[in-house]
Amino acid sequence: MQVWPGQAYPLGATYDGAGTNFAVFSEAAERMELCLLHDDGSETAVELRESDAFVRHAYLPGVMPGQRYGLRAHGPYAPEQGHRCNSAKLLLDPYARAVSGRVEWGEEVYGYHFEDPGRRNDLDSAPHMMTSVVVNPYFDWGDDRPPRTPYNETVIYEAHVKGLTMRHPDLPDELRGSYAALGHPAVIEHLTKLGVTALELMPVHQFVNDHRLVDMGLNNYWGYNTIGFFAPHNTYASWGDRGEQVLEFKQAVKALHEANIEVILDVVYNHTAEGNHLGPTLSFKGLDNASYYRLMDDPRYYMDTTGTGNSLLMRSPHVLQMIMDSLRYWVTEMHVDGFRFDLAATLARQFHEVDRLSSFFDLVQQDPVVSQVKLIAEPWDVGEGGYQVGNFPPLWTEWNGMYRDTVRDLWRGEPRTLAEFASRLTGSSDLYQDDGRRPLASINFTTCHDGFTLHDLVSYNEKHNEANGEGNKDGESHNRSWNCGAEGETDDPAVLALRERQMRNFIATLMLSQGVPMISHGDEFARTQGGNNNAYCQDNEVAWVRWPDGESPILEFTRAMAMLRRDHPVFRRRRFFHGRPVQGTRDELSDIAWFTPGGAEMEDSDWNASHMRALTVFMNGNAISEPGPRGERISDDSFLLLFNASPEPLEFVVPVNHGHQWQVVVDTACPEGVPEGAGPKVRAGDRLTLTDRSLTVLRRPA
Repeated sequence: MQVWPGQAYPLGATYDGAGTNFAVFSEAAERMELCLLHDDGSETAVELRESDAFVRHAYLPGVMPGQRYGLRAHGPYAPEQGHRCNSAKLLLDPYARAVSGRVEWGEEVYGYHFEDPGRRNDLDSAPHMMTSVVVNPYFDWGDDRPPRTPYNETVIYEAHVKGLTMRHPDLPDELRGSYAALGHPAVIEHLTKLGVTALELMPVHQFVNDHRLVDMGLNNYWGYNTIGFFAPHNTYASWGDRGEQVLEFKQAVKALHEANIEVILDVVYNHTAEGNHLGPTLSFKGLDNASYYRLMDDPRYYMDTTGTGNSLLMRSPHVLQMIMDSLRYWVTEMHVDGFRFDLAATLARQFHEVDRLSSFFDLVQQDPVVSQVKLIAEPWDVGEGGYQVGNFPPLWTEWNGMYRDTVRDLWRGEPRTLAEFASRLTGSSDLYQDDGRRPLASINFTTCHDGFTLHDLVSYNEKHNEANGEGNKDGESHNRSWNCGAEGETDDPAVLALRERQMRNFIATLMLSQGVPMISHGDEFARTQGGNNNAYCQDNEVAWVRWPDGESPILEFTRAMAMLRRDHPVFRRRRFFHGRPVQGTRDELSDIAWFTPGGAEMEDSDWNASHMRALTVFMNGNAISEPGPRGERISDDSFLLLFNASPEPLEFVVPVNHGHQWQVVVDTACPEGVPEGAGPKVRAGDRLTLTDRSLTVLRRPA
């Protein structure tokens, strides 16, 4: 076999049409072997003799796409010094563009012996390991272009590749649960009719099913257990796992872009699947443990701000390079449109505290590729000081956990929530305005993959996670949920009617709020997980979306609310409300006003009264301050939003001096939620009785 010196960059395996360049970083290793793996189980070892700045490299003519390979790092195994090199362990390339196979769990993939964790384990892991794959980078993107949907026009749909498509009745069996299914016309048609502009995919980076879960007969279904930051997860591919997964993912992105739908990836750069000091040796740990992970003062142990056993070392230039290289790869080569960063507070931890100006954010800010796509933070982790909602840099948007909590509290009837609800409804200026951000920094959601589904939020007071095998101790115990009078499934018509009304309330509130709405997959069908609020290990019908037979009332209502939002810019302003008239408009009404149910303007005492669970909001479509894309003035209809979150019917007075005639366009007390055609008309001063726990929207034409 010919071995040429090759290049130190790019890292990973790079095929150029005639052969493949291999490059891998390790400061700890004394010698590095590249192992070409053959289908008969044998391997050919090639020593990477060339080294530049601790990057070993070689070019192998004739090595083609589909070739499986691994790495063996010869070096110190001294956990007390932070080193865990062991040449008996076949390692994944951190920059592998594709991964074949899966881990067969056993003592062979661990660096120590189970009965004696202090003793080095020299069993060969190769027969039990997933392997890296050389991929063909060439793909016909045609005239693919990123949709670049502005945030104020964005509706995000969070979905799991397998969960969304596994039970779709119109998909061929061989495509269900795959990337190809995402690009199927049946799925795209559903997303388009729902008004979705961005599909946010739960982790698709190559991940590992935990040893513990496999022993229990379960899987890491959610996928927050990454081992390969460049490789699409191989079990979501219907065509094969020798690089076919890359082509299939690209084809899905291309199809979604043709439908003007962006693709956002939920990415997990805060930890890896190698766990703590008792975890397996799969890649980073065996290559250069101390360079990749945050270690304790006693370097045998790992600092853990993620609850998974380890945290990546964000002050390491090689970790930062890997993350930035990964992000750029997914944008430039895979054409994705943005990222949602799991436990993003961990990315800001250079030492201990969360630092807004950490190296990672500096790198993102100046990067000409990554800084131009959608960047969404999950603004918390499990470490001390890890709840950072509102504290990310101006370039970022955030999952607004305070929005979720406040809206849930309002509709379950918690006292003294109106003042905070008003802030959340109008874009959370208390969180985002002081650092120059706009309402669009708030990604609004009431449910997501983590927690109750929308149906379960209104059907369960308590979590029911027994199927997870942890004695119902896992998952959040304080869910701000309310079962509407019966725990779980019931045939009580009054309870069922209230639950349906509450689901419409949540959907309507989400679509009427300033910021960016996010829907959790299947909520538009009122899907249930049977009260399981932590279905991370349920790769089965507990977590898969149950597609309804025919249309469903909740689906129709969700579509109608999304269309109402799309058609009316007053609900998706780019700037915060001023609370005063806007200069140059034809009326002198404030851009927003707040009223009691009796029609009087809200006073300080009303906002904080414990009994107050209702209010009216006036949104003035004639007082939108920001211009259109060509500098034109934006004008819209005006709206009155009537919220009755109290347990009794309430009489509302239509405010005077804010419009003479109005028309009902939404009433969540009606089973259909949105009146067909023209709803009833009301005049200023008229009285409307709102059903308990309901929302009504009145429109006044511009």
